[in-house]
Amino acid sequence: MLKVLIAEDDSMIADLMEDVLVEHGYEVCGIASTVAAAVALGKRHKPDLAVIDLRLADNGLGTEIVAQLGGIESLGVLYATGASQIALTAADGHARLAKPFHDTELVRSLEIVTELLSHGLASLPFPRGFHLLRVATAPDP
Repeated sequence: MLKVLIAEDDSMIADLMEDVLVEHGYEVCGIASTVAAAVALGKRHKPDLAVIDLRLADNGLGTEIVAQLGGIESLGVLYATGASQIALTAADGHARLAKPFHDTELVRSLEIVTELLSHGLASLPFPRGFHLLRVATAPDP
């Protein structure tokens, strides 16, 4: 059973995500609304996956969680967010799922992130609003 950390400051959305994930066989190790709380949960429980909103309580950015937990080498990171103006790269995580999303899109997105961690490849179909994060490239001179 894969352990998932949820970092989401909207408690209704966080609770719905937890219900969906538990129903689909995931263990939710905790829900955090701030960067500090998410980092503490991550260090304590060592989750396999994290579903992270970009904008968190206390003006925190979800990308700070990944950086403070040591990067994406052993943590599958899915950003579930409506904040489209923040540029994300593969250094920040594995994928992004746009809000609003359906339960099945959340579950499928985590399946894809799990595939990326275990095989380095993602199989189709991709859910609506799902995007793999790309490696950052230098701008052309």
